Order: sequence, then C-alpha cells, then structure tokens
Amino acid sequence: MRLFLSSYRFGAHYDRLTALIGEPGRVAVIPNACDAWPAMWQGAVTSDLSPLRRLGFRPDVLDLREYIGRTAALEKTLRDYPLLWVRGGNTYVLRAQFARSTADLVIRRLLAEDALVYAGYSAGACLLAPDLHGLEEADDPAEVRPACGVGPRWDGLGLVDRPIVPHVNSPYTDPSGAGDRLAARFRAEGVPHWALTDDDAVVVEGDRVDVLVGDPR
Repeated sequence: MRLFLSSYRFGAHYDRLTALIGEPGRVAVIPNACDAWPAMWQGAVTSDLSPLRRLGFRPDVLDLREYIGRTAALEKTLRDYPLLWVRGGNTYVLRAQFARSTADLVIRRLLAEDALVYAGYSAGACLLAPDLHGLEEADDPAEVRPACGVGPRWDGLGLVDRPIVPHVNSPYTDPSGAGDRLAARFRAEGVPHWALTDDDAVVVEGDRVDVLVGDPR
C-alpha cells in the first residue's frame, strides 16, 4: 500500500510523492469533498488541475456521483490510473460519497493489490483514519444530507491507525484555528494523532510510515 497524505497539496515534500509513483502521468482527481458547495465546485477542481498540469501530470476529474450503483465501472476506471488525487473539502461529505459509490471498498482493494498510489490532502487525508469524530471542529456534518441524501458517517476508511489533523499552525488555510484546537484537544485526551502543518506529510509505503515535518530545504 502506498499513501501520500498531507495537509495541503504536496506540502513541502513533492519529491516523496514522485518517489512513490515515478514520472508524472495520468491522475484521477476526486473532488467530491466539495459537493456541498456547488457554486464553488468547479473553481475548486480547477485549482487542483492547474498545479498538477504544471508539474507534468495528466489529470482527469473522477466524480464519484457518476458511479453510484456502478461498482464494476468504478473499479475498471480506477485501474487505468497509477495515481489517485483526493482533494480537501468536507470530510463527512467525502466519506458519504465514498460509501454511496462503493469507492471505499474499491480503493481498499486496489491499494491492497498495490495497483495505484493514493494521494490525499486535508479531507482527502483525514478520510483514511479509523474514526472521524473531532473533525466537526472544522467540517460541518449537517452538510452531508443536503448534498448526498444520506446522513453522516463517523467511521473512516481505517487505512492508517490514527486521526490526521490538518492545517495546524497554518493561518492561510485555517484562519479560524480549527486544526490547532482539535490537535490541542487530542493531546489533552491522550489520543494518538498526526498534527500536520501545510508543509508536512505522512508517507506510507508497505509497512513503513514516515512523518515528514517542515520544509526539508
């Protein structure tokens, strides 16, 4: 299993992503964490496609809403991509869309086969934790039902063993300080977690887990 999980896009560790995937190529971009914000959806997608293209990737948008009830088609499509890019937004909305499309099951299977690399930032990283309680500090679970037609789920995909708290000490992406408050709460409660600034990343490659802190330059 190969994972690149960050607070904001590549953080300061783009080199570690390329070490996982080799040369830039096709990438499936999943923007469904933004489904509760239709007026902002296209702009959010474009804001990820442009930097990926500048780095030589060939991104395609993969909207999980188009695969509800089409598990086999989703798996066939994902097998065409060496890299999956799951952007930030509302973690609870993203979790619901993963469940509705069975992406949660399909992606687990493909990662177990080492068929692709999963790269996710903010909500796209938080989703992989065992449990999503606490993220309501920043993400509103009430946005799930209007956007997805189902209630929020509180279980993550369980592909890493602890919660990820993004945007710590990152006023540009988290001006309200929600990440700082959640990290402080987890520390006080003794909850193991990864608190990531926007420069940080967690890289999983097989049994190896590296927590990359700060700018390595």
